[in-house]
Amino acid sequence: MEIRPILASLHKHRVPALLIVLEIALACAVLCNAVFMVAQCVIDGRAPNAIDEQGVSVIHIGGLDGRLAADSVSRDVAALRAMPGVKTVAAINEPPLGPDAMFNGFASKPNEEPQVNSSVYLIGKGAEQALGLKLLQGRYFTDEEYAQGELLPNHQSASHVVLVNQSDAKRWWPGQSALGQQIYSDINTWTVIGVVADVIAQDPSFAGVSGKYSSVFFPQRPSAELNNYILRSDPADRDHVLQQAMQTLGKLEPGAVLEGKTFADVRADYFAGSRNLAWMLVLVCVVMLAVTALGIVGLTSFWVGQRRKQIGIRRAVGASCRQILAYFQTENFLLSTAGVLLGLVLAFAINIYLMRHYEVSRMPWYYLGGGAAALWLLGQLAVLGPALRAASVPPVEATRTI
Repeated sequence: MEIRPILASLHKHRVPALLIVLEIALACAVLCNAVFMVAQCVIDGRAPNAIDEQGVSVIHIGGLDGRLAADSVSRDVAALRAMPGVKTVAAINEPPLGPDAMFNGFASKPNEEPQVNSSVYLIGKGAEQALGLKLLQGRYFTDEEYAQGELLPNHQSASHVVLVNQSDAKRWWPGQSALGQQIYSDINTWTVIGVVADVIAQDPSFAGVSGKYSSVFFPQRPSAELNNYILRSDPADRDHVLQQAMQTLGKLEPGAVLEGKTFADVRADYFAGSRNLAWMLVLVCVVMLAVTALGIVGLTSFWVGQRRKQIGIRRAVGASCRQILAYFQTENFLLSTAGVLLGLVLAFAINIYLMRHYEVSRMPWYYLGGGAAALWLLGQLAVLGPALRAASVPPVEATRTI
């Protein structure tokens, strides 16, 4: 296929050709970044979490008298533990993905600047079993290690021991055992007695990518800070157990404000915004691709109408239908290539901007390749209809006058 006549034709119609190139470039840039962000939303929503999500329910209790909270929590936990179908119950300050996250910065060396805001879990006795934590090294807390009374300044635990996530252990002490090591925050120090499989942060979007699995667990006796109850049961009994627990607490704490959810609902609520964003981006992609395809179809149809006599002359001198079809497909491929190359530059620039201002991760190269391939394919499919009409122009068009 001779390229020079195609380039000459595009130069003659350079304004509409430029518009198509810019349209394809914009579509490519938006498509690459939108698909990447949709994939990130899906990945975040499916982030693994080393607790028994299917068997856990959470009840938030508010409105307790702070002076009587210790007695109330102990009484509530004992009553819930006695219910049929309940495997174990414990109090905690906030469950993973809960709305009232508690964060703090910790370091592995004194006076070192913390790199990550870690989720702080204050857990009552038995919370390890209630959550279904998976102990990888060391041990859980003993009865004597549970802190009593108020927290230290900056909401820090008065205990002297801590459980850490596996990811934190590897980040703080690479190639070493975490057991017996210490973490520091302000002037306070805690000794690591155990390492658990990664529990997702209370608010992983706030903590950032590096803090997604940065979680520390401190032992705490019943207090006003432990205003959530974790109930663990068989998944088949979960909904019934939650309903009965709400009724039991309603009788024990008539003045309290109760909110009960299965952990599956807690996760669904937390990632609802991400799911909505993903669907919105999918809609943007569909609209953008549709507009781009219609633009290609419209422009090619216009050019076919303008060139009917020229196409007829080519047919009269021996051009086959396949050659006419290849002409328009090649023409579109050149436009698409120019648009895609410009679009890849724009896509990379947009991703850099999002990384700097919205904590978006760097987009892998294969999203760029996928976006380019999609636009090339779209262009060939969009031009096919007008190109077939052009190929069907009979040679007799060469003899017609307007």
